Amino acid sequence: MVALERSLKAAMNARIIGSGSETMVLAHGFGGDQSVWDKVLPCLTKHYQVVLFDWTFSGAVKDPNLFDPLKYSSYDAFADELIALLDELHLESPLVFVGHSMSGMIGCIASIKRPQLFNRLILVAASPRYINIDDYEGGFDDATIDGIISSIESDYENWTSNFALLVVDNSDPISVNNLAKCLKRMRHEFAVPLAKTVFRSDKRDILDKVTTPCTIIQTTNDIVVPGSVADYMHKKIKGKSTVEIVNTNGHFPQLTAHPEFLAVLAGVLGFEI
Repeated sequence: MVALERSLKAAMNARIIGSGSETMVLAHGFGGDQSVWDKVLPCLTKHYQVVLFDWTFSGAVKDPNLFDPLKYSSYDAFADELIALLDELHLESPLVFVGHSMSGMIGCIASIKRPQLFNRLILVAASPRYINIDDYEGGFDDATIDGIISSIESDYENWTSNFALLVVDNSDPISVNNLAKCLKRMRHEFAVPLAKTVFRSDKRDILDKVTTPCTIIQTTNDIVVPGSVADYMHKKIKGKSTVEIVNTNGHFPQLTAHPEFLAVLAGVLGFEI
């Protein structure tokens, strides 16, 4: 077990910016860091007190002892860490949580554990399960997931470049390159177990326990999360939920279609761009 000798705020590079009366937390996904939100920050900080942080697997976190692959072999440990960080920051009122990819499900779990912390969940390209089973279309079969994990294990450098090209709209080469750099900064010894946790997860059973209002944001063409997943989540989440489509390719609408992404947030949350 890894013992944190300093605050979570320091360990996870957490910072609070903006001057709004309400709080919004932005949580990045696999292989990323808080820089994936850079394009939307100038707008969001006009309306919200924005909390940014890096998960301890991120290459932006300098101390490798903070990430324990065994401890973080399930999303529950991440949810507990999220709650602990928010408690440490002493946020006074329920917040809007924006979770990208794996962080969407982490936010769902955290909202079940501590529903009073959250006013709304914004689930961006999130998925409870990536592997097809029975009548559920997750987007991948077992063999494909095995191949992805094998590629990460055997040639991580090459995989990061190829993966960035697959998941970020190629019409935005700067964002493709920036994500590839983020992925390369993540330690290989973290990437392999984390990929297993993410791609082999199955959290479908928690959706009917989520009572916090949810906005599910899906792109028109996401190789990682097909549109059927957003529809499935919409049907299964217990609280009120809606699906919003951002017209872009890839898994990162906040990078490749940030004006449209902000327009969705503004429409849902009631602020002006």
